[in-house]
Amino acid sequence: MKLAVYGKGGVGKSTVSCNLSIALAKRGKRVLQIGCDPKHDSTFTLAGFLIPTIVDTLQEKNYHYEDIWVEDVIYEGYSGVDCVESGGPPAGAGCGGYVVGETVKLLKEINAFYEYDVILFDVLGDVVCGGFAAPLNYSDYCLIITDNGFEALYAANRIVASVREKARTHPLKLAGLIGNRTRKRNLIDKYIESCPIPVLEIIPIVDGIQMSRIQGQTVFEIAEKEKPLNLVCDFYLNIADQLLTQPEGVVPTELPDQELFRLLSNTTSKSTETKSNLDFMLV
Repeated sequence: MKLAVYGKGGVGKSTVSCNLSIALAKRGKRVLQIGCDPKHDSTFTLAGFLIPTIVDTLQEKNYHYEDIWVEDVIYEGYSGVDCVESGGPPAGAGCGGYVVGETVKLLKEINAFYEYDVILFDVLGDVVCGGFAAPLNYSDYCLIITDNGFEALYAANRIVASVREKARTHPLKLAGLIGNRTRKRNLIDKYIESCPIPVLEIIPIVDGIQMSRIQGQTVFEIAEKEKPLNLVCDFYLNIADQLLTQPEGVVPTELPDQELFRLLSNTTSKSTETKSNLDFMLV
């Protein structure tokens, strides 16, 4: 099973991805997490350090794929989760999506891509071009991480559009939304009423989760010493259990931008004046 994790930048994709990878490993699966971001920081709470990237290794080997070995690019992390960072071009130069394709190509060359029960792509930010959507070409399911805010749901709607487009030519489904770092879900519920998508889990705001990346550890690792966090681990185990049933998934149709603006503004507006101003801007 191959999973692509998307969501607005800063919504907690890497934190969810790392803990979900561990949850899947706890269920007996061999897991590979691929960080798909030039910042190459997806897996550092799993590995304990910033591992060398695929781009670094290819440059070091003068792009001779035949000279690259598994141990050059795959690093074992916490709970046996293997880690890869695709890396990417310098900021403002090149295409990060192209590097994802090269990463998959290399993993196939070294006979590693099909050696895992689960491969999880942790993808940077919103989908703004085909390059950012490249991991969807290799995935069975997309997972969207969102909070209960307008910006994250607006990004989620764009990701839905990308899934719909990719599903025309690939066997791709949207497994569902994961609400992260939120005490409320009223906007999430409003959105899925108009764009039906399963909600796999709502993960609340917990200090231990927010501090985990600062501490350079996953929630599961911290929970070994701070036992109350075991209850938090159950959120990720629940998501893993749902995914391991190989859910049917959906291919929803995104909402038009103006409709989405009106839908969410009607939920959050405090006055008629606010709604009138928004309607004026959308004319």
